[in-house]
Amino acid sequence: MEDVTGAQLIAESLKAQLFSCMSFSLQNVEYMFGIVGVPVIEVAMAAQAAGIKYVGMRNEQAACYAASTIGYLTGRPGACLVVSGPGLIHALGGMANANMNCWPVVVIGGSSDRNQETAGAFQEFPQVEACRLYSKFSARPSSLAAIPSVIEKAVRTSMYGRPGACYVDIAGDMVNAKVERSTVRLVSCCPPPPVSLADHSAITEAISVLKAAKRPLVIIGKGAAYGHAEIALKGFVEMTGLPFLPTPMGKGVLPDDHPNCVAAARSRALLQADVVLLLGARLNWILHFGLPPRFDPEVKVIQVDLCAEEMGNNVRPAVALLGDINAIVIQLLTCVRKDVWKYPSDTEWWSTLKDKIVANAKISKALALQSTLPMNYYTVFHHVSQLLPRDCIIVSEGANTMDIGRTMLNNYLPRHRLDAGTFGTMGVGLGFAIAAAALERSEKKGTRIVCVEGDSAFGFSGMEVETMCRYNLPVVIIVVNNNGIYSGVDPETWKEMAKMGDLTSIAPPVTLLPEARYDEIMTAFGGRGFLVRTVQELCSALQVSLNDWERPSLLNVLIDPSSDRKQQEFPWLTRANL
Repeated sequence: MEDVTGAQLIAESLKAQLFSCMSFSLQNVEYMFGIVGVPVIEVAMAAQAAGIKYVGMRNEQAACYAASTIGYLTGRPGACLVVSGPGLIHALGGMANANMNCWPVVVIGGSSDRNQETAGAFQEFPQVEACRLYSKFSARPSSLAAIPSVIEKAVRTSMYGRPGACYVDIAGDMVNAKVERSTVRLVSCCPPPPVSLADHSAITEAISVLKAAKRPLVIIGKGAAYGHAEIALKGFVEMTGLPFLPTPMGKGVLPDDHPNCVAAARSRALLQADVVLLLGARLNWILHFGLPPRFDPEVKVIQVDLCAEEMGNNVRPAVALLGDINAIVIQLLTCVRKDVWKYPSDTEWWSTLKDKIVANAKISKALALQSTLPMNYYTVFHHVSQLLPRDCIIVSEGANTMDIGRTMLNNYLPRHRLDAGTFGTMGVGLGFAIAAAALERSEKKGTRIVCVEGDSAFGFSGMEVETMCRYNLPVVIIVVNNNGIYSGVDPETWKEMAKMGDLTSIAPPVTLLPEARYDEIMTAFGGRGFLVRTVQELCSALQVSLNDWERPSLLNVLIDPSSDRKQQEFPWLTRANL
């Protein structure tokens, strides 16, 4: 009879669960991301033997960020492989980020041998218990024969209900141990999550509330992107004539240049809307909790979410529609079609929003066309936006870099923007970009991956440029370098401060090394690196990088260290977030 090792069982179970469902094309979820070492080296080798492509990363956090990106982009969890103790602890950041963003991911962690527990084994740590705080499911198979069923439950739990992270712990002595294959119970691949509909009476009530609204607003969240609701949403928005506002990763579900998009009047739309249809977004910090002074205190919220516990969080909804986002939008659209109702395009509300859009565009354009050097954020993003392909995936992180980039770099397709997200996590960018590029290589759609980073954000995971070079992933990285976190100082000021004494006592905590040569990090590993100071250099370097499909590029764009966001509409409010 054939014997099989624990490593083989893990790999075969992942292959069966992640890659063999006929309802999903194979190339969408064929990667494992991780860092190998004792005791999981053989697991990575077995994964490759089973047909899974293994992407070796330089940090476990970045590996987990990448694996969770697979989950968001494909709908089925990516796999992340880490070693015991510190390796698993490093991955907890990625697990927490996945849980907060509601992205499915399955983390496989090696751990101490079972006969050494409590004895002070190498990298011994209570991993199953620790992961329960950061995941939906955390377990260790009790035997080799139990591995397939535990893997299946982890995959299923990561996708069903509100998606998130799941953890499977593998004792070191189980990796190379063998069991007779006939004694292992085969577990079939779990099907896609079941689709639930909202109650019909609630749908009718929601339409009635929308019809009575004087200043309605549709908010499209990343839950709508994850739920593939773009086709139904396009029909609903265009039939009803309602204005819509995307959250950061809701951008592209409907194109940013759609005539009903009011993103350029975001603050005004949120403040004055009297009815909000909330589609797959949460009333958390990103939407200012749905509370005054950023919202009308009397606003009525129609909340659409697949998680019952989310209903009424911060603001009690006028109507709660529980279920699958796409299915509920289809229900709403069907109801509207029967009534043949459309919100008029000549209302005072539409005039107010359009006037604000025009006014904000003028301010941004004036900043973008400034010819002074060093450049400001708006100048950089204006010229970048003119060169980016319409179908590119934009990865963005940083403080001002992400905030301003969100308003000036448009998305036209769903699931084509990845950023710091619900958890506001810095350091996600390069992991996200690697995963997106790996999928692009499999799908061969000709989609460019462009990663726009602040210099501070780049520093969290900058070593992953070696990963990009090693696998020839042609990611284009644009580091918008202002010499600091939020703001920095110029080289002359830095030198003067250094003359005054110990920089640890003098340099402002937000400062970083002025004009750091991040471009040379990329060239050190064989990629393209560009130091950019002018508009001409920016456009030339970006065009060359976009035309190179063989290797990654990094544009180190030096801007004015004091460059900041344009003045906000409501200066008495707290600093606007995403």
